[in-house]
Amino acid sequence: MTQSDRTILSVSGPDATDFLQGLVTNDVTRLRSGLVYTALLTPQGKYRADFFLVPDQQADSAEGETILIDVAPDLASDLMRALTMYKLRSKVAVTQIDRQVTRGLGTPPDGTFSDPRDPAMGWRGYHGQPGDDDIDWDARRVTACVPASGIELTADTFILEAGFERLNGVDFRKGCYVGQEVTARMKHKTELRKGLAPVTVTGSAPVGTAIDADGKAAGVLYTQSGGAGIAYLRFDRANGPMTAGTARVTRQS
Repeated sequence: MTQSDRTILSVSGPDATDFLQGLVTNDVTRLRSGLVYTALLTPQGKYRADFFLVPDQQADSAEGETILIDVAPDLASDLMRALTMYKLRSKVAVTQIDRQVTRGLGTPPDGTFSDPRDPAMGWRGYHGQPGDDDIDWDARRVTACVPASGIELTADTFILEAGFERLNGVDFRKGCYVGQEVTARMKHKTELRKGLAPVTVTGSAPVGTAIDADGKAAGVLYTQSGGAGIAYLRFDRANGPMTAGTARVTRQS
């Protein structure tokens, strides 16, 4: 399926890798092996944007290294502003370019990249490769419990609660980045008591419906497909039957 709802930014110049390495949650040097899924956080450790870093196979090496950013369009303007603000004296240029994103399933065609979040999410292409049509990507997201920006991922999100470690979106050995201290503290000093989890849903409810367990707030129900869903749960209250409006909800084991 052609992903016309994506924006592509280009970060180019001799400092491109070092510049991004000091900002984002994942290890930028992993680009040697393919796509890198990562995020930019606030200094308080909360979600600001998630995106893919892409090695640009068509870049002119005479201009230094070029890394593409594949991001949701509603996040692109703020991300561009943030990168420009953080640039300071780094020898990089940040621009928006015209590049189409395609997706598909099965063996990745030449010049495409496996989605690093989960095998269920297939591959992504950036150089005009034909994609697969009529794939229900929301259903695949639900099956793999992969959050989406603007739905499960909001300004109040802590990425570990959103499953970024499982989704290969954070590296704990790479060194400092924006929001690193809070993220590392959540990883090493606390046990997560809340977070996204797959649920079974009987019935349906609007995205954002509160989940109730025995009269107590237990979370929020988000994307649903085929009798399953993604929910943000308080784990201590999600051990039995729950409701979201008129829908019945059960945490999957």
